[in-house]
Amino acid sequence: MKRVVTQQDFDRFAALSRDDNPIHCDPAFARGTHFGATVAHGMFLYGLICGALTRRLAAPWLPVAQTLMFPAPTFAGDATSVRLGARESAQAFDVGIVVERAGRMTDTVIGESVVARAADGAAGAAGAANGDGDPDTLPLGTGPDTVPLVARPGAIEPTALASRETPPASLFGIAPGQRAKATRRFDAGDLDEYADLCGDANPLVVETAAARRAGLPARVVPGPLLAGMFSDLLGTKLPGRGTGWMKQSLRFLRPAHPGQALQATVEVVRVRADKQLVNLRSTVRDVTGALLVDGESLVLVRNLERGRG
Repeated sequence: MKRVVTQQDFDRFAALSRDDNPIHCDPAFARGTHFGATVAHGMFLYGLICGALTRRLAAPWLPVAQTLMFPAPTFAGDATSVRLGARESAQAFDVGIVVERAGRMTDTVIGESVVARAADGAAGAAGAANGDGDPDTLPLGTGPDTVPLVARPGAIEPTALASRETPPASLFGIAPGQRAKATRRFDAGDLDEYADLCGDANPLVVETAAARRAGLPARVVPGPLLAGMFSDLLGTKLPGRGTGWMKQSLRFLRPAHPGQALQATVEVVRVRADKQLVNLRSTVRDVTGALLVDGESLVLVRNLERGRG
């Protein structure tokens, strides 16, 4: 199933996620970057993957873990196809998005999805989302120039990333220990807009009755919207406007629901000034402090507004 993504899609996801990073929304700014044109939000592309997973599974499901790498940009006008490959586990899928340019197929997203199926009348999906079990995630950070991202759920403790022995570094005023936060309550309209934009009709996202049959109190905020809170922070606050996403790991520990007060935080844990790369821990918590989403981001700040001069 092919879909041509458009600037209108980018603008709609910017409004939905609150991430108006100019590499997505400002063609004049984007022309002056190494991209040369506006590019899709990483979490919009993740939403397209979730839509394909819903069609493949043909049943309600919840995300457990997700890894994403963005080896190439996706531009407005690209014809995209989602690629899904089942792994040995019935709950794990190799995922990706591919576009055709000049007669060649280009991978613009690659990663792995680990999911929990929620059969009607079974509350087990909530337990899976709460972190039961121990699914592996892809080792996104490999090689001498990277810090490993999440290797296994449960591996990151609150101080683990900050305690890594790395030399102090600063890039455009960005330094380890800096944090940015955002709070939000998603509503039913946000979930409806996501489902329409990304083509994801997961019953747990779009139907209150399906969520309740699965033992959940209400519809579930989809993973791309929760991680979209990171997109907002990374692309507008820390590092800031012009930031490009390279890799993201996510663990979904507890489901979130419309009306629930959520706080997303990103914290710089490593800066590599020579490569213009920044690693950040990324979390979403509820008002009690319970951790809902845990992960790590790797971003490129080559096009950062305050660094371009």
